[in-house]
Amino acid sequence: MAPSVSAPYSRPAETATRRTPARTRGGSREVRPWSFKDDRGTTVKLDKVPTNIVAFTGVAAALFDYGIEVKGVFGPTRTTDGKADVQAGDMDVSKLTIFGNKYDSFNVEQYAAFQPEVLISTTFDEAGSLWYVPVASTDKIAKLAPSVAVSVYDRQMPAPLQRMAELAESLGADLKSAKNVEAKQKFEAAAERLRKAAKARPEIRVLAGSAAQDVFYVSGSNYSIDLEYFKALGVNLVEPPEEAKKDTGGWFETLSWENVDKYPADVIIMDDRASTIQPADVTEATWKKLPAVKAGQVIARSPEPILSYDKCTPLLDNLAEAIEKAKKVG
Repeated sequence: MAPSVSAPYSRPAETATRRTPARTRGGSREVRPWSFKDDRGTTVKLDKVPTNIVAFTGVAAALFDYGIEVKGVFGPTRTTDGKADVQAGDMDVSKLTIFGNKYDSFNVEQYAAFQPEVLISTTFDEAGSLWYVPVASTDKIAKLAPSVAVSVYDRQMPAPLQRMAELAESLGADLKSAKNVEAKQKFEAAAERLRKAAKARPEIRVLAGSAAQDVFYVSGSNYSIDLEYFKALGVNLVEPPEEAKKDTGGWFETLSWENVDKYPADVIIMDDRASTIQPADVTEATWKKLPAVKAGQVIARSPEPILSYDKCTPLLDNLAEAIEKAKKVG
């Protein structure tokens, strides 16, 4: 599936085999075996905790928040003007080796020379396909290093967040540190805030959209980790009928710009990825006439959230605030 909209892994195993690595006084990791059971049910075993890690950019950004350095990445990392992509989070992209910055782009020769110890990505389908690893190069890439997948398919946000935390812990993160404990507490508080906002204002309809040059996408909530969670917290999400989503595997409905007003909405949450057109750059007259747009009730949405509590908390807070303040316009 093209990455311009909510992209779509089986409901994989939730358990991890992990041991927190001991550290010397100088902060170096003790050499000891490492293993991790991923969401495909695959267990990767290495003689030592990997340090030469290659990961999808968003995964690397999540691990970075836990203090785990990823040296090589693939996926949206730099924008066309050379700045850090939104999916790079807080990483210094100038220090990263980038094997492919676009969808279906991966420099296998460069990857081989890098001598990776493990490749980590997310997966958006039941087959456990590694996100942003080109199908044509999958076999070649798989021979160079074992892979780990964290599922973001048909689950609610807390599940992959927990799995990413477990993966980070296996790589040396201290989940009991004051910083990490506080980050999780803030996430839980934000979730409760959103639950209360949705309960207090059930009449506020929220539409998840994504803009392209010729069409507008309305996301369904059946598979996306953020939308499934928002719905579980009580948010009144616009839900295209199954028939309208069948051509996209149930992910979203495709509308012409002439029909962008098909679904009444009070708040619109828009895809923030660089591959999409951002709200300020949409020139379509039909868009500008939408009541939510005229009311200034459009906020960003991250269909591929950086899976750390630190990065997901604002997504909940921002939506809660939008619902709390929204005028009923749709």
